[in-house]
This record gives sequence, C-alpha cells and structure tokens, in this order.
Amino acid sequence: MTRPCASATVRSVTSPASRRRAATPARAASEVSEVVELLEVLWGRGRDAASPAPVSSAQLRVLYIIERDEGINLRGLGALMGAAPSSVSRLCDRLQAVGFVERGTSRASRRELELRLTPGGRRFLAELRARREEALTAAIAAMSPAARGALVEGLAGFRKALKPPALERNRS
Repeated sequence: MTRPCASATVRSVTSPASRRRAATPARAASEVSEVVELLEVLWGRGRDAASPAPVSSAQLRVLYIIERDEGINLRGLGALMGAAPSSVSRLCDRLQAVGFVERGTSRASRRELELRLTPGGRRFLAELRARREEALTAAIAAMSPAARGALVEGLAGFRKALKPPALERNRS
C-alpha cells in the first residue's frame, strides 16, 4: 500500500509476508535505506526553511557535533567527521559567517581554538527539530497503533546498535 507523505510516497509494510521478508538483515536494510532517502528529502526542506541561510548536510553534522561536544577543537571535530582539518576549518568558517558558530581560545591550551554554538546556532537547531518533529508526527499519526508500537520498538533496537562503538567498528 502507498500513501502520500509530505509530497513523497511512503510504502507501508503491513502484510505478514512483508514483515517476514523485512526480518532478514538485507531486507530490513533495504527498507531502512528507502525511509532514509525519504527523510533526507523531508529534512532538506526543513533545513532550508528553518533559516534564511540554509546549511549543507555537512555543516549540519558540524552543528550537531558541536552541540553535543561543546568546546571541541578543529582536530577533534575533524576526527569525528573523518575529514581533513582544512575541510573542517572551511565548514566552520561558513558557519561562523552565518552566525551559527563561534571560535574562542581554549581554556586548556591557548594555542587551540574551541568551537561553540552561538544563540543563533542553537535557535536554528531548535527550529529545525521542531519542523522535523511536526512532519514526523503527521506521518506517524497516519499509522495504526500497532505499527507505531513496532516502529518505536524497532527504532530503539536500531539506535542501540548504532551507539558509537558500533559505528567505530564499522568504519574500517
């Protein structure tokens, strides 16, 4: 069955046969990939609408990391992103230019810079999350209570599997 969802089509996996197929890791990965692609489109619209200065997906990753690790330096940010220091520095330059990130001298070493979100950066992330949650709420409201319960249970297991140690193991 298909149904429109914010100008995208979401295929619903509801039959017992479909659920059994989705139970294999390869089939589940295929279903997750399809949903991720739909979410990327949805997220892109939300990201562009949340600010007069839209940010790229790489810049958004920088904002999330800085929010989580307030005061991180460029070297640490580059390591988490798997990116070269020069690339990370340019991303931060752009985010600083739009007023989302500020650089300051590290308390630990005067030779290093710390990265912090500005109030504008925090506001951007809050607005972005609110838009995304609104879109997700509308889509999830169209699901049956049983499907919502299965979604919550499945996502909890998926999140647990994606904890940083699992990500680090799979990176190499």
